[in-house]
Amino acid sequence: MKHKYIKTLRNGLLLFTVTASISCSSFKMGPETKAGDVETGVSKKLAEHRRAVLQNLSYNLHLTIPAQKQAPIAATEKISFVLKNTADDLQLDFKEKADHLKSVKVNGKPVLVSITKEHIVLPAKALKTGQNQVEIAFIAGDLSLNRNEDYLYTLLVPDRARTVFPCFDQPDLKATFELTLTLPKNWKALANGALLDSTVTANDKTYRFQKSDTISTYLFSFAVGKFQHVSQAVKGRTMHFLHRETDQKKLKLSLEPIFQIHGDALAFMEDYTQIKYPFQKFDFVAIPDFQYGGMEHVGAIQYKASTLFLDEGATQDQKISRSSLLAHETAHMWFGDLVTMEWFNDVWMKEVFANFMADKITQVAVANANYDLKFLTDHFPAAYGIDRTAGANPIRQNLDNLQDAGSMYGNIIYHKAPIMMRQLERLMGEELFKQGLRQYLKTYANGNATWPELIQILDALTPQDLQAWNQVWVNEPGRPVFDYNLKTANGAITELRISQKGEDGSARVWPQFFEVALVYPNRVEQLTVNANQAQVTVPAAVGKAGPLFVLFNSTGQGYGVFPVDAKLLSSMYSLKSPVERASAYINLYENMLNGRSVTPRQLLDAYRKGLAQEPEELNLKLMTGQLSDIYWRFLSSAERNKLAPELEKELVQAVQKQAKPNFKKLLFKTYQSIALTKEAQQQLYQIWKEEQAPEGAKLTEDDYTSLALALAVRDYPNSAEILQQQMSRIPNPDRKQRMQFLLPALSGDVKVRDAFFASLKNPENREKESWVLSALGYLHHPLRTATSEKYLAESLNLLTEIQQTGDIFFPYGWLSATFGSYGTTSAANTVRSFLAQNPEYNPKLKAKIQQAADGLFRAEKLLKESK
Repeated sequence: MKHKYIKTLRNGLLLFTVTASISCSSFKMGPETKAGDVETGVSKKLAEHRRAVLQNLSYNLHLTIPAQKQAPIAATEKISFVLKNTADDLQLDFKEKADHLKSVKVNGKPVLVSITKEHIVLPAKALKTGQNQVEIAFIAGDLSLNRNEDYLYTLLVPDRARTVFPCFDQPDLKATFELTLTLPKNWKALANGALLDSTVTANDKTYRFQKSDTISTYLFSFAVGKFQHVSQAVKGRTMHFLHRETDQKKLKLSLEPIFQIHGDALAFMEDYTQIKYPFQKFDFVAIPDFQYGGMEHVGAIQYKASTLFLDEGATQDQKISRSSLLAHETAHMWFGDLVTMEWFNDVWMKEVFANFMADKITQVAVANANYDLKFLTDHFPAAYGIDRTAGANPIRQNLDNLQDAGSMYGNIIYHKAPIMMRQLERLMGEELFKQGLRQYLKTYANGNATWPELIQILDALTPQDLQAWNQVWVNEPGRPVFDYNLKTANGAITELRISQKGEDGSARVWPQFFEVALVYPNRVEQLTVNANQAQVTVPAAVGKAGPLFVLFNSTGQGYGVFPVDAKLLSSMYSLKSPVERASAYINLYENMLNGRSVTPRQLLDAYRKGLAQEPEELNLKLMTGQLSDIYWRFLSSAERNKLAPELEKELVQAVQKQAKPNFKKLLFKTYQSIALTKEAQQQLYQIWKEEQAPEGAKLTEDDYTSLALALAVRDYPNSAEILQQQMSRIPNPDRKQRMQFLLPALSGDVKVRDAFFASLKNPENREKESWVLSALGYLHHPLRTATSEKYLAESLNLLTEIQQTGDIFFPYGWLSATFGSYGTTSAANTVRSFLAQNPEYNPKLKAKIQQAADGLFRAEKLLKESK
């Protein structure tokens, strides 16, 4: 079949005729090319060579995007650069099939080349010292274009630009981009550069964008499709916003805070860094079911729509999370976009500062945002969830090839790194730390930098030995385990000694500051600990009255497994500080997982007593989340079935006693999560059927959809009809399509579920990654594990392909959604067998398996011990 495009000259870019008759065999490797010199991906060696010989890069791209999702996207490109010498061939990156390459000209002359191991090799004899220009006609690759029926968007981090167009795809080869897009007439577009002009024909329209700021290839972006456009001037800056939301109530409630938070975040960052917003424009787009929370493309930030558009039932945590997300992406404009890591082994640098700044911004941008509490509940459980595992990775990792850069991402860089950075700020002092960051940004503005270069700047500002501190916190994985010895005489403390060692048994020391609280019947006294050695004493404790118990990490800044006192279980709700209570919950949970001091049932029973007592929303979310986790994962099915009627009753009573709508909703969602009895399921059905929330609570369309799915996974009578009726209640086409995708994973027929899992072996059926992860959660729900455990081995077998075809968070998400509900020895043995049978397996993927399966192994151990 032939695909014809009219050959014409428009806006200085040559369009071309593409037909199936052009054979890829027309393009061959030039005589100087040696296949042995080319390797797949972008190796560090190749990147270093290109960085040494290339400068003044610019791209001029024209893509013609048809309305039909399956039709090819014809494209032309001009790459201009200065070459310092022509001693070697020059490799362009293009990860596509050979037939996508149509023609190549170097300095005006056609050259014979092909795609070799994901590269177009430009022969040295066609190049010249000084200014060069390469013209390429090609079919754009689809892997990272995220094409839907009526919209598409690029997502090119970390090394996906090369899957769309030929380029030098490495972060330290920054360039400008001049983009032209020919689109269906009723589509809109947003790109890095501001819109320069547009032309309309009978069949389509063409947008020409201004030259972008100088950016790395992974930050090049555009989104096109059937979007609604909103603009607003905030503090003198006009921001443009594209979205597909149809719920007018959500729009009315959300648009103002979305723009306002962005404005507040920009003002904060300009003040903190003393650098004005460094780019030509600040626009953003909301993408249905976006793979991440957001992505910091210069001038065209992308967000997950469901995170931005909140309704009247939104909890305080959802509002704070939205603020944190918008602030995070805004902070990236300075940390990541203005100053970019030199190589993706330092990708954590941009993420840690984005999170670090987002926490500070949210503290001032959102009313009633308890900074210390949000920091503790957001970062510590997530960081511990990786750092406690056999697959734990350091914050700064080695990276030999960008094709493995996606494995750099995870909860260590997003959550342990901010904890580390806050400790560093405390070690240096807030003002000196801020001074160092300002110096770093000004020194490397519009360029690239490494972590050692930043540490060098900070080290010069403090007498502390940051190099030694850096080794254990940044270059090594893991966390310390603390213990203590409290001595008293005549009712007074004579010594408080605190010790630490690595959770792996090593003698490592994590230098850090944290507080311990001496808890008395009528007061709490905080003492600061400088834990800079394997054993330290706390001189300030000497002479104080002996406490009822000692609460560790009482201000939520220390990192590790802290000891818990037996009295804590019965006394934690008497702690007046919400941060102290959150720290108690986290300490207890970590000790439970380590089989130390508290059992799963003891902790669950303690949380049951607090359902109606915890007065802080973030803490209630933390506590009920842990309760549900223990209930489903760390109790036997017999114990769970015996407990269910009583726990359901307690949750109903807690919902009724609570006065605050958000608290009622959190407790109701917990009730929905743990419901096992027929009575509880019948009550859920009535609430869904009548769309009548518990008195005082607010449930939305999304909540009723969640209820319908919860009933289906429990094989409630007539579940298929319930799901179809709920589908008819959903007006938004994007949310309707999502539910349609989930239906077979929720089917009561095992054969239908088997067929659905088999369909996931086809990459095309995994394109909507968030849909897939939701489906896997239902497919592997604790009530379905008996019939879904057979999928585990094949899920592991698919992992390598999933890494190659999926986005950066998908491999770990796939594993977590797959193994997150299991605690059986047979499931654990499936993982052990896979690892034993694949001793040479990709070490980074092996680590992801160990991380995701850690809860499975711990559940297996704790369940055995409870028998």
